[in-house]
Amino acid sequence: MYTEISTDELLSRLEQGEKLYLIDVREPDEWADGHVAEAISIPLSQLQARVGELASNGEEPFILMCRSGNRSSRACDYLAALGYEVVNVAGGMLNWNGKVVTGE
Repeated sequence: MYTEISTDELLSRLEQGEKLYLIDVREPDEWADGHVAEAISIPLSQLQARVGELASNGEEPFILMCRSGNRSSRACDYLAALGYEVVNVAGGMLNWNGKVVTGE
């Protein structure tokens, strides 16, 4: 089980300087086309192999984002089943109104 936040709530929290562990689960080409500056890239296709990176960080909740909210919800299901506290960004990058960084 996990909660969801809107892109507007995420933007507000980032603008207030809140330190968030934001993970973008889109593929590398999508990431390069534009992503939230504060996010890290862990594509859904690599999440299972890279879950140890999350465990070593120790910061939860993990806030997951993708293009529309579908892949990030699958990532949330997977990580929640492993016992992590996760939050899905509803609407994903399609609803994002903040600044976007391009490139790797």
